[in-house]
Amino acid sequence: MACFRGGAGQESYGGRGITPREILMTEQTHLGTHIEAVVETAGDKNTRRAFLVAAGAAGLAYAAALAYPVYRYLASPEEMATEASDVNQVTLKDAQKLPLGSRLFFKFGPSSPPALLIHHEDGRWIAMTAVCTHLGCTVEYEAQADRIHCACHGGVYDAYTGANVSGPPPKPLKLFKVAVNETGVDVSRA
Repeated sequence: MACFRGGAGQESYGGRGITPREILMTEQTHLGTHIEAVVETAGDKNTRRAFLVAAGAAGLAYAAALAYPVYRYLASPEEMATEASDVNQVTLKDAQKLPLGSRLFFKFGPSSPPALLIHHEDGRWIAMTAVCTHLGCTVEYEAQADRIHCACHGGVYDAYTGANVSGPPPKPLKLFKVAVNETGVDVSRA
């Protein structure tokens, strides 16, 4: 089949509706020459398009996978504050059996900061936050010294009032109301 060039680099194949693949095969068999040409068929375009769609989808999934933890990190303080403020009272079952001079850690909700219930040697029950007001470390009750100590920077609090006694803590620990009954200990925010 003869091919002649038209204007502006256009090729005409006698006006027949022949595909580029048929033209290439016809010219290879009849003329015995090999024509070097880049021929794009409809299947090649679909394969390229599918690859670009898949690559774009993978890129979006990767970006979402990176953005989700950042979103949770930035949104979580607000959510945690909302959840923590929703719970105002907790009942600690069987806490009334706590021996004298011991303590029990608890939380008002799953995302609230830890709190501390102390059963003193004199029989008094005291509950307060267990988070140091200096840098937010968890404090510990030391029964032998009858004090609350923060191991991070040596802060010391009074075990009865939560007042900051020594060290870097700027404020006292917050106290909670305690009510002891035969099924447990009820602690509520003041």
